[in-house]
Amino acid sequence: PLYHDMLVYDYLNFVADIRGIDKAHKLSRIRQLADLCGINEVMHQPIDDLSKGYKQRVGLAHAMMNDPEILVLDEPTSGLDPNQIVEIRQIIKHIGKEKTIIFSTHILSEAEATCDRVVIIDRGKIVADGSTESLKAAAGDKKHIYLSLQNADFKSVDATLSSVDGITGITRIEQTDSRLNVRLEFESSVDLRAVIYKEIKQTDWVLLDFHQKAQSLENIFRDLTMESE
Repeated sequence: PLYHDMLVYDYLNFVADIRGIDKAHKLSRIRQLADLCGINEVMHQPIDDLSKGYKQRVGLAHAMMNDPEILVLDEPTSGLDPNQIVEIRQIIKHIGKEKTIIFSTHILSEAEATCDRVVIIDRGKIVADGSTESLKAAAGDKKHIYLSLQNADFKSVDATLSSVDGITGITRIEQTDSRLNVRLEFESSVDLRAVIYKEIKQTDWVLLDFHQKAQSLENIFRDLTMESE
């Protein structure tokens, strides 16, 4: 935990003492970590006055004090704004060039942007393990179209659109009294948007949203975890 009433320098000096860093190397190690984590400009500020992004950086400096071979981080970008996320991500990737970093996250785009190896765990079991590229390759070269409809039920949507050549799967994402959200899966070598739009025009459905996405880690996660439900 961070001691919020301490100055950043005093806190890291305290951490160095309790971690057994000898006096001859303590100052140089603190300076090294200040450079690595980008906290030089706040070294003499109270931790309580720092933004959450800088507090995360101080926490990283603390964790790196003993120069560990493996660093374990839990949701390291949680609660940060977009600029802070990019900055923390850059620090993590820089550290990761020489260290093994394991971090948990529910933000799959974050894992995709940061990690060179991804492990997906569902209900305590590993269901996927590999690079983002290898997981995408194993899932197949697929794209997805997302539809949001009014005046439509999943049964009729499934019956109407499953007959379109090239569609390999239809998944109900969410259904409320006023809206149905579905995902259509198809091979990326074809573009079915015009055909699908033509089919929808022939129904009483109200089209609220229509967009296409390439295969992503989020889609792979959903496919793997929904299979066990």
